Amino acid sequence: MFELKPLSEKGIPAAIEKAERYRLLNEPRLAESICLDILEVDADNQKTIVILLLAVTDQFGKGRSVDPNDARQLLPRLKEEYDREYYAGIICERQGKATLNQSIPGGNYLAYEWLRDAMEHFEKAEKMRPSGNDDPILRWNTCVRLIERNKLEARPEEPVQTMLE
Repeated sequence: MFELKPLSEKGIPAAIEKAERYRLLNEPRLAESICLDILEVDADNQKTIVILLLAVTDQFGKGRSVDPNDARQLLPRLKEEYDREYYAGIICERQGKATLNQSIPGGNYLAYEWLRDAMEHFEKAEKMRPSGNDDPILRWNTCVRLIERNKLEARPEEPVQTMLE
C-alpha cells in the first residue's frame, strides 16, 4: 500500500487556495483530497474544515454515494456555535436539493423534511450571527422558495389504528 506524503506547514495557504479553486471548478473530490492533506498537518484549520464540508456536500446527488454523515462529522470540529448551526443547515439544504433531483418514492416528502431541518438550523444561526452577516437569512429564504416552487409539503400522518381487546 502507498503511504501519503505530508504537506509542509508553509504550503498550507497555497493548498487552501487550490482546494477553493477546485471547488469552484466543480471538482469537489480534488478539493476534498487537498483538505484531507491539510488537516493531517493542521487538524484545527477552520477554513479547511469548512471547505471540506462544502466539498463533501457538493457531491450529494451527483451519482456517487456520499454519506451526509461524512459532512456532519465535521461539525463538532468547528469552534464557533454559529458555524456549527449554519453549516448544519447547509448540509440539510443540500441533502434536500439532492433528494429533490432523485426520482425516489416519497422523495418530495424527504426533501421537505431536509429543507425544514435546514430552516431550523438557519433560524438558530440567525440569532447568533455576526453583525452584518445575513447568510442564514439568505439560506432560509432559499429553502422557502424551494419548498414553494416545488409544492413540497409534510408527509401526511398515518391514521392511528387502535387495537380492540
